[in-house]
Amino acid sequence: MASIALFFLHLLFLLSIFQPSLATRRLTELVQNSSPLLQYHNGALLTGDISVNLIWYGNFKPSQKAIITDFITSLSSASLKSQIQPSVATWWKTTDKYYSKTKKPSLRLGKQVSDPDCSLGKSLTDKHLLQLAANGEPTNAVNIVLTAKDVAVSRFCSGRCGTHGHGSSSIVKGKSNKFAYIWVGNSETQCPGQCAWPFHQPIYGPQGAPLIAPNNDVGVDGMVINLATLLAGTATNPFGNGYYQGDAGAPLEAASSCSGVYAKGAYPGYAGDLLVESTTGASFNAHGTNGRKYLLPALFDPSTSKCSTLV
Repeated sequence: MASIALFFLHLLFLLSIFQPSLATRRLTELVQNSSPLLQYHNGALLTGDISVNLIWYGNFKPSQKAIITDFITSLSSASLKSQIQPSVATWWKTTDKYYSKTKKPSLRLGKQVSDPDCSLGKSLTDKHLLQLAANGEPTNAVNIVLTAKDVAVSRFCSGRCGTHGHGSSSIVKGKSNKFAYIWVGNSETQCPGQCAWPFHQPIYGPQGAPLIAPNNDVGVDGMVINLATLLAGTATNPFGNGYYQGDAGAPLEAASSCSGVYAKGAYPGYAGDLLVESTTGASFNAHGTNGRKYLLPALFDPSTSKCSTLV
């Protein structure tokens, strides 16, 4: 995901030197039409009742936790009718199109575990992330590890803003139960130009003014973007053999195949023609519960083989 975005940003810069208008037009077409077809690899998808459990590692303010928990509760189809459109629930329903033969997942906010004192230290490896994720539910779950802005994680900011995978829990009747997990870090002080764009100027490419974050928190609003990206990938490719394209070790998935696209008209360095909150000037594309507004990535729509945006 990161390598594709960086490639397009460099390409835009080179083209814009010679023909600015042509660069914008051609790259807009390129971004909107270059999504690869996602292949199904015959593995399981997330199905049925799924608890989404949050493991808070490090210090998070109550207001920051509320931004994330409101996003999770906004995903539920039960909240679809009560949400102003375009909504988080409508965005999530695009993933239903991957479920032609299996039961669609129903997500609900599960338990929350807090580790404000950072019991494993402030420099984490992938092994630590899996250890922390195991504090969630052992089955029918997505356990999400959220690390605070002062916590370093292996390869954070140097190739990834988060990741998803799976772990095994207790063995019952000879079968090892699996749980899916996600890790996302708060990049506010470490690498907002890499992991919180478009709410911070990017490290490479066009240096336009950053957008105003809808919840007035660059780090956590950036986390929502990355969490949404990884949650869509987890639902449709939870165990590494679902829907993806390319190398299984670095797959393009439901959202990462549409990297950098948030609305119609998007091109590298420009998120698209977003909605703007009249009083704060914040940019967003989805309404959530409790009056929340979020910026969510485009999703690959298997019915049209194109990136689908809310606006």
